Amino acid sequence: MRTSASVAVGTPWSNAIDVHHHIVPEFYVEELRRLGFASTLPGVDKPAWKIETSLDMMDRQGIRAAVVNIWPGVPAVDADTGAHLARWINEFMAELVSRHPGRLGAFAVLPLPHVDAALAELEYCQDVLGLDGVGLITNYNGVYLGDPSLDEFLAEAARRRVPMFVHPTVPPSTGQPAFGLPASLCEFPFETVRLTAQLLYNRTLERHPGLRLILSHGGGGMAYFAGRLALGPLIVSDLAERLPEDPIGYLQRLYSDTAMIGDPHAFASVRSFARPDRILVGSDFPFMPESFSAENGRFIVEHGAFSPDELTRIQLGNAAELFPRFADHSESERGSLT
Repeated sequence: MRTSASVAVGTPWSNAIDVHHHIVPEFYVEELRRLGFASTLPGVDKPAWKIETSLDMMDRQGIRAAVVNIWPGVPAVDADTGAHLARWINEFMAELVSRHPGRLGAFAVLPLPHVDAALAELEYCQDVLGLDGVGLITNYNGVYLGDPSLDEFLAEAARRRVPMFVHPTVPPSTGQPAFGLPASLCEFPFETVRLTAQLLYNRTLERHPGLRLILSHGGGGMAYFAGRLALGPLIVSDLAERLPEDPIGYLQRLYSDTAMIGDPHAFASVRSFARPDRILVGSDFPFMPESFSAENGRFIVEHGAFSPDELTRIQLGNAAELFPRFADHSESERGSLT
């Protein structure tokens, strides 16, 4: 059995919890094809995956545990089809977690934007399967997460204080130039900014104060655009009624992960904006190769100017507070540092 004790010297992290870790089981790929959808997203290579590759990567990178997700989850189908696929995926993940105690947690998928079906699956995943949170995408067939039509779902997720990992997907608009490039290359950071703007001006966190949202890829472009997003009332005066009193502080309540921000330019913006108690480790494996995620993590550790306590929070403590499954490990780690 693999354990974090097998981590080699010089790995980027130490006893970290990876909250941005994809799994790509073959049954999911085949079912998407059967339903007429691409195996992931058009223009995104489907990586080869099996659980052993994830565990081996974790050992080499100093990652104690990963909270895995299946992205992009349930495609745009009817409520019954979506509920069936979500249940199939979630029971698979629960079994996977049970076979690897201490190493894995999992984000459930939900058949959104079908609110009633999503609420039923949320209850099952939390109360029966014991999954660790929910994996979401920025928009469901054009319905973004901060949309009032999803308020009943958001209210229940807030009441339960369920951690929700939000990954971008392609925007619903059509016809914009792509230059022969995959949508994920440019559109994914913009997608997270779109969602951030909606959350801000809909005052979603005020209406649902228990929400615990994790925005992937360092929050996309949120750190860079946060100040600009707060300027809405200077452009349209009526927006002053919709803007929270402290818009920057409002956005700093959101969590983000370290995936794809380990370079001098992106990281400078995230480091100046994000509070250390809201940053989580993310590898984006296997969509990002292991060599890339290792360099990404190493840059953050070596150039982040975090104190030892802050780095421990980023690697372990923040995630342990969100995911009780790993709380005991956090306490033992804290004791070893005193």
